[in-house]
This record gives sequence, C-alpha cells and structure tokens, in this order.
Amino acid sequence: MIAILLYALAAIGGLAALLAAMSVRVIKQYEQGVVFRLGRVMPDVRAPGLVTLIPIVDRLEKVSMQIVTMPVPAQDGITRDNVTVRVDAVVYFNVSDPVRAAVDVQDYISAIGQVAQTSLRSIIGKSDLDDLLSNRERLNEGLELMIDSPALGWGVHIDRVEIKDVVLPDSMKRSMSRQAEAERERRARVITADGELQASAKLAQAAEAMTEHPAALQLRLLQTVVEVAAEKNSTLVLPFPVELLRFLERATPPEDPPTTQPPNPDGAIVPRTNSAPAEYQARCYVT
Repeated sequence: MIAILLYALAAIGGLAALLAAMSVRVIKQYEQGVVFRLGRVMPDVRAPGLVTLIPIVDRLEKVSMQIVTMPVPAQDGITRDNVTVRVDAVVYFNVSDPVRAAVDVQDYISAIGQVAQTSLRSIIGKSDLDDLLSNRERLNEGLELMIDSPALGWGVHIDRVEIKDVVLPDSMKRSMSRQAEAERERRARVITADGELQASAKLAQAAEAMTEHPAALQLRLLQTVVEVAAEKNSTLVLPFPVELLRFLERATPPEDPPTTQPPNPDGAIVPRTNSAPAEYQARCYVT
C-alpha cells in the first residue's frame, strides 16, 4: 500500500514538474511573444524575459524584431526603351507589429520576398536603361514604396531597398563602349579645335606686335637658331623672313627700262647702248 502511494506521489510530482516546464518560457531580448489562449490571440504582447503560461490552454509564438536581410533573386525584364536586362536587389525589413505579423499573414518573410520580386519586375518595365545604371537612388525609393505599401498591413516595416547589379547583354555592352569611345573622340576634337583657336589668336597678336616692331622678328629668328643649335645637330635650317626680302626690295632702286632702237636698214641688229648690263650686251650678235 505504501509503495503504491509512493508511486502515485512520484507520478503527481512528475506531472507537476511537466506542467511547470510547459508553463514557463524564455523570450530573448530581440524577440516578442504573442500568446494564443484557446486559439484567440491576446492583445498584450509578452516582453523579453521569463514568461509564465497556462499549461495546455496557452500557446506562445515568438516573433523576431531584428532587421532581416533578404536578397531578391535576379529578375529578367525589358526596360521602357526595349533593352533586355537582368537585375537583382536586396531588401532590409523588420517587424513593427508582432500581433499582425503572427495573425494577418501566414509567412511574412515569404510574402515580402514575393512582393519584392514582382515590384522589381515592375520597376524594370517602367524605367529606362540610363536610369537603371545612373539613377538608382530614385529607383530604390520607388521600389521601397511599392514593397512597403502591402507590408504595412502585415505589421512589417521596410527599412530600405537597394538594387545590387544590372547585367546587360554582350551586344549592348559593345554598343555602349562604342558610344563612349565616340563621345571621347568628339571631346578630344573639340578640345583640339579650341586649342587651335586660342593659338591662332595669340599668333595674330604676336604678328601685330612684330609688325609694329620689325626688330622683334629678327630677335625671334636668332632665338630659333639658338634653340636648333642647342640640339647638337649637324644640319642647321635657317629660315629667311619674308619681311627682310620686302625690306631689300624697298631699299633697291628700280632699274631703267631698256630703250628700243629702230632696226638697221642693212638688216643687222644694232647693239644697245652701254647703259645695258654686260650680260645683256654679250647676248647681242649680228645675224
């Protein structure tokens, strides 16, 4: 009889220990607990720490409040300017209302992933290729608004959304490289033309200064000779200024025009007077 009583007490103690273990839960600092009592959610959310429950009646569901980093799989799409691209992104979100996250949606992480994929495809179709490559901040804001709109009803807050990479076809990459090369060549030609324009303006000013001071041209000539001679060349090219020829032409007196004489009746050509040059006299002969 005593043995049976001991066995009964031991069974009751074990059952009590089991019920006590079932009624005590530990909630971590980054979690909050949602209690379902007989299937109905309790409005009070349990804070982190040691929580006591009614055995068999209460069921505790822990909801993490940490920020979740979710990579969005790469999506294929066609941009507004008919370019096929492949874009992937990443979403950062956390739970703002544990009750709604536990009750209103079956799996809020999977739901956010599906909404992010569809929103990313929508953004691709509404954007140009240049916006995807250079204006990502505006696209990130638009993508965040598209995902955050349904997520608010699930008790989830979208912290930020970032487009990670844009993969282009090889043909488009070659076209863009040719475009960039042509653009740089155009800039180089414009810069060269501007340099020639500025150089011509400076040369015109230098020519005006040399016209007013002819000695400046001779000094420039001597400076050029010095620069060429400094290279230890065996051949020296000496430019002769046209202005010096003009100066010599102005300094030389004009020659007298040759005088014509009537022909000799005998048919002989009479030599000209001694005023003609000697070379010209030497060419005259009698036929």
